Amino acid sequence: MQVSPQKELAPYIKHYLFLDNATTAIQKLRLFSDGNTGVVFSLKSKLISGLNKYEAKEYLPASFLYGQLNGFKDIYSDNEITLIIVVFQPNGIHQLLGIPANEFQDAIIPVEDVFGQKIAVLQEKLSEQNNQSRVTLLNQFFRNQIITKPVSNQFIINNSLDFIIANKGDFSIKQLVNYTGYTERHLERKFKECIGLNPKKFGNIIRLHHFLKLLKDKSEDINLTTICYDAGFSDQSHLIKEFRKHTGITPKEYLFSAGKLTNNLIKTSPVTII
Repeated sequence: MQVSPQKELAPYIKHYLFLDNATTAIQKLRLFSDGNTGVVFSLKSKLISGLNKYEAKEYLPASFLYGQLNGFKDIYSDNEITLIIVVFQPNGIHQLLGIPANEFQDAIIPVEDVFGQKIAVLQEKLSEQNNQSRVTLLNQFFRNQIITKPVSNQFIINNSLDFIIANKGDFSIKQLVNYTGYTERHLERKFKECIGLNPKKFGNIIRLHHFLKLLKDKSEDINLTTICYDAGFSDQSHLIKEFRKHTGITPKEYLFSAGKLTNNLIKTSPVTII
């Protein structure tokens, strides 16, 4: 289930996701970038960051923040799970915390290290409520976060994001420079600070997810090559290479996967002990 936050939180938070999985066997969950950072609350049981041949399990914190991903991360579950994911806007976490977003890149960080012990109280309350009440609790928590935050000037970033999203990630840096009036160097610095990725890497992720939308909505008479060109890829081999880099699988494997929990979180199998 996907729920929008209160209107005043929309510049910071894209949506809340509520996911349940009743399977108790060990499963591999693959997370890949959608251009946003997020906070995960795992309410019923902790997720696992890795397994080894001795069957030792390295558990993730019950609640954690994940930064922008350069590729994909595999995490595991070995019990029934209930997840609440707070998906931030691309520049949302930087606006909330005032910390350069590139400091979180490819990182998984306990939420207490970022928001303090008050978020542990929120986790406990979330465990005791239904989804409707959970939305109220989340809105209240993040509303309190923004009360004490000075309003930052996001004009350059918001203007750039509008351009990149309108072009579905298919653009050149020269076009972005001409559109915004700022130098490439300045745009790179602002993107790393506010989003955690440079403009081109962020654009590649947006283009990939535009392709996923076209793939999801395609009719039976439309083939992969046509969608590839429609999404701005020069050829199918370039698409497959870029897709594998971000997801670890091919577009066809993604299309026929029955384990999509969200667009960028899928169940993969079999689980291999490393």
